[in-house]
Amino acid sequence: MEQNKLSMVVFSGDMDKLMAAFIIATGAAATGMEVTMFFTFWGLQAIKKSEKTGKSFFGKLLGFMLKDINGVGPSKMNFGGIGRWMFKKMMKAKNVAMLNQLRDMAIELGVKLVPCQMSMEVMELTQDKLIPQVSQPVGVAAFLEEARNSKITLFI
Repeated sequence: MEQNKLSMVVFSGDMDKLMAAFIIATGAAATGMEVTMFFTFWGLQAIKKSEKTGKSFFGKLLGFMLKDINGVGPSKMNFGGIGRWMFKKMMKAKNVAMLNQLRDMAIELGVKLVPCQMSMEVMELTQDKLIPQVSQPVGVAAFLEEARNSKITLFI
C-alpha cells in the first residue's frame, strides 16, 4: 500500500549529486514525508567517517581513495580538487548550505540513513567507520520492500 514516503538510492559520491539528494530528502521530510536514503557504493562517502578503511591490499587502496562528505568533489569541473574549493566558495557567497550541513539537517528532520550491506562488504567498510546516525546495513531486498510502499522512489 502506497504511503507518504520517499525512498532514494544514493549511488553517486559526487558533491553536486549528493547535494541534490540531501536537498530533496530534507525538502520531503520538511513537508511531512517519511524519507529513507539507501547509500550504496560511492554514495557511502556521504555517511562515512574520515578514517582509513579496508583490510586487503585493494580494500586499503579503495579506503585511501574514498573520502568523507567534506572531501567529495563535483561531477564536472573538479579541476584536480580545485573545483570543490571553488564551488564551496561560491555556495558560501550565496548563503547555500554546505553538504555536511544538509546531511545534518536531514538527520535532524528524521531522514533514515541506511547503508547497503553488500556494498559495505565489497568495499571493506565496517559499521564503525560510518557516522553514528546511520541505521544497521540492509540488503537490497529490505530496501525494495521500503521502496515498494513509497509514493516516490528516486535513484541519484
